Amino acid sequence: MPATTEGRTGDLGGSTPPAPNEIFDVIVVGAGINGTGTARDAAARGLRVALVEREDVGSGTSNYSGRLVHGGLRYLEQGDVRLVRESLRERERLFRLAPHLVKPVPLMMPFYRHNKRSKWAIRAAMLAYDALSFDKSTNSHFVLSREETIKRSPGINQDGLEGSAIFMDGQVVWSERLCVEVALAARADGVKIYTHAEVDGLISDGQTVKGIRYTDRITGERHALGARVVVNAAGPWVDAVLASDERITQRFIGGTKGSHLIVRPFPGAPTDVVYYESHKDGRLVLVIPWGDQIMIGTTDSRYDGDPSEARADRSEVEYLFGEVNRLVPGAKLTEDDILYTYAGVRPLPFVPDKSEWNVSRSHVIKDHAPEHRGLLSLIGGKLTTYRSLAEEATDEVFKQLGAKPPRCLTTGMPFPGARVQNWARFTDDLVATSGVARPVVERLVGIYGSRAGDVLAVGRDDPSLLEPLGPDSTCIGAEVVFTWDNEFCRTLHDVLLRRTMIVHTADNGAGVVDRAADILARHLGWGANRRDSEVADYKRYIERFAKPEPAPAAHAA
Repeated sequence: MPATTEGRTGDLGGSTPPAPNEIFDVIVVGAGINGTGTARDAAARGLRVALVEREDVGSGTSNYSGRLVHGGLRYLEQGDVRLVRESLRERERLFRLAPHLVKPVPLMMPFYRHNKRSKWAIRAAMLAYDALSFDKSTNSHFVLSREETIKRSPGINQDGLEGSAIFMDGQVVWSERLCVEVALAARADGVKIYTHAEVDGLISDGQTVKGIRYTDRITGERHALGARVVVNAAGPWVDAVLASDERITQRFIGGTKGSHLIVRPFPGAPTDVVYYESHKDGRLVLVIPWGDQIMIGTTDSRYDGDPSEARADRSEVEYLFGEVNRLVPGAKLTEDDILYTYAGVRPLPFVPDKSEWNVSRSHVIKDHAPEHRGLLSLIGGKLTTYRSLAEEATDEVFKQLGAKPPRCLTTGMPFPGARVQNWARFTDDLVATSGVARPVVERLVGIYGSRAGDVLAVGRDDPSLLEPLGPDSTCIGAEVVFTWDNEFCRTLHDVLLRRTMIVHTADNGAGVVDRAADILARHLGWGANRRDSEVADYKRYIERFAKPEPAPAAHAA
């Protein structure tokens, strides 16, 4: 990462050092969905909040999710009815408050004779799912016969097929953008956001935590922030943050790795999300239409390494492709079909006596008092329920401050990009007034929502910024400038990975990175060294999306 301050940095993205002796009501460590959600809730209720992140907003687990906003049908197997109801309620809120990012999608669950779960058990679970989502805006589940299932998904394996159930859940195509918009809302309520700021340690006064020390990973400068309460929302890095205090020895996180494979649509590929019981071990595998790609996932295995180093491995590729090729015999997927992979670590509670598959996805708010008063850690949780977790965490912060929690406001606050009533008309108007091709505008609306017009406005003075970055790209230069200036970016890979979403193309953006860097260099006054180092850093970063190395060839005896 470049260690230079040449050129302007992003808008409040950790580039503005904290004021001396500034004391916040609460510091939230970690800008994933749970951390940004907590910071937003706390600020909306009147607290002075700082949000500190070791890398970028949404760069951890939230960046590498399966991109479904769901009630968790399988949590009914674990008897966690409360979590299912909470998830379904929050899913419905996201449909309403972030309609540009979270949309209903149909899921198909095939019935096979070899399934460990009988079709009657699945039907019973579906009925319970519908009952628990009594306030939903989507349709209830329905059942298809064997023939109807084949008609709906002709490529599906017909051997032992008895039919299927169709039910509705949600998809967030860009989970990174969900985090960014929550952070934008938080900043609008006064949250100070410090990205690329790695926590070096907790500041304590005896048994009371008074703040944090951090190092700016770009400038190398060290800073301290004071607070009355510190919320450790670092996800799979929760224990790493706590390890800075040698008195905290308990392990809280038992992370599991989830890997996904991204391929082009293949022969027989389903048009619904398919929720398929693995033939090998009975776990549930997902085949997810995702834009013009297909996502296959996910795995669930213990992971004790550095979460930032998590990668899909060969055994996971073999497992996932084995299941999909059984489900869709015409697919015949091989490693050559992989466009790229990604893997993240779920910040689950450390429960060594349970299998990864059976560890609860419910969250825990750990109060470290009396040994460490004023310190809370958020353990577990899932993307779908981030808002309710944040509400609970903020209530606890007020209790720590000795105050009665005011009413939570986030239950009805639309996302910054959600301020449109008629999306089709909005899109048509942008096409008519901007002179930009419809596919470009539709992409902008899908990423930025109602803020798409603000992106296009960047190109009024410089029409070249309305041109795509490359011949096969629908991303325009105005996005690069807009996100840097308005969405607390500090590096080129912030822009390309978690703002413009260029990374989720077949070549992970390698074909347009130079053009994007040229635009930023001109906009910010970067010299050749800064420009080239940003490009090199991006290319190193996207190595984590590469397919696993081939197995070594066997040597003849």
